[in-house]
Amino acid sequence: MKTLVHPYGNLQGGEWLRGNLHTHTTASDGARPVQETINEYAARGYGFLMISDHDTVMSAEEYAALDKRGLALILGREISKGGPHVLHVHADVRVDSLAPRQSTLDRIAAGRGFAIVCHPNWEQDFDHCPLEQMIAWTGYAGMEIYNGTIGRLDGSPYATDKWDMLLTRGRRVWGFANDDCHLAGDDLGLGWNVAYVTQRTPDGVVAALAAGRFYASTGVTITRIDVSGMRIRVETRDAARIVALRDVGRRFAQVDSRALEVEAPADARYVRFECWGAGEKFAWTQPFFPAEAE
Repeated sequence: MKTLVHPYGNLQGGEWLRGNLHTHTTASDGARPVQETINEYAARGYGFLMISDHDTVMSAEEYAALDKRGLALILGREISKGGPHVLHVHADVRVDSLAPRQSTLDRIAAGRGFAIVCHPNWEQDFDHCPLEQMIAWTGYAGMEIYNGTIGRLDGSPYATDKWDMLLTRGRRVWGFANDDCHLAGDDLGLGWNVAYVTQRTPDGVVAALAAGRFYASTGVTITRIDVSGMRIRVETRDAARIVALRDVGRRFAQVDSRALEVEAPADARYVRFECWGAGEKFAWTQPFFPAEAE
């Protein structure tokens, strides 16, 4: 008898919190100082934020001096030198660019944080991070399935193709949506992650994200995710269509409605949902994995 292994099993006693994990400031190649960046995200109603300047992270003294504006402010960096870019979320230990990149991932995994592969389909060949590299690597928690800034650069802001190929190979990788904000205003509010947190703190947010207890979005709001046995129900506030996908990104159900309830195929390697809204607004659930019931 099969059941589903998934991250949405205990959504009680907490709240959904919106946040972004990929943001640059004048500490690297961003347009705004750190405090102005925090102010802007707070003014837009975000609940958490990570400053991820290239190959640098603010000191404890700099962090303490900031006005967090009610945000759970996560320390992080984008490791850029020496290979495909990787986000170090919750940078409690200093991790520099190491060759091969697997050494960097190992150092991150040894701390309390986790790694996210950045914008895999950036650049002219849509291959900033090749699938073969992502298959070979171990120890990273997720990948950016949407990176807003790549929408104005070469390549594609979307990377659900590589996500599906990894999931089909049995990799349990979470999908993240981030701004990758560099410009003042234009890059902000493009993509975000909505985490179910029981503690509105950096540690609480990181724990929820690491466990996959979130969905990624560019504008659609998911209001409910229920699982009973092999049956999944996804409800949204504003989707025009919801699509259920399985191995290699194959659709097995869809409905032009704000809610969809389906039985996950017992022979699927994974199941995930895309919720489509107006224009270019989407939401993506994390994957559900059929497994033998204990």
